Amino acid sequence: MSQRNGRTRRERANADNLKAQRKQPCARCGQQIDYTLPVDDPQAFIAGHIKAWIDHPHLREDPSNLQPEHAKCGKSAGADAGQTNVGLTSRQW
Repeated sequence: MSQRNGRTRRERANADNLKAQRKQPCARCGQQIDYTLPVDDPQAFIAGHIKAWIDHPHLREDPSNLQPEHAKCGKSAGADAGQTNVGLTSRQW
């Protein structure tokens, strides 16, 4: 497994493939992504994980676990990005 900047060669290839598809919109905020922006721009594209790989390491290199996101949206999601609440309680306990 060859790594650079913490990402494997397969992870970089998966992200490049997703970027080439130019899918819209951002999966987190619903706004359009400008795929021409430089990588250091907060509005730039990143390949975000649907289920955070920190919690689901077996999905780290799975291309079906990727979604298009703005850099700022993906970074603000954090490790619990794939977590959802299981509904609301009917009253305060």
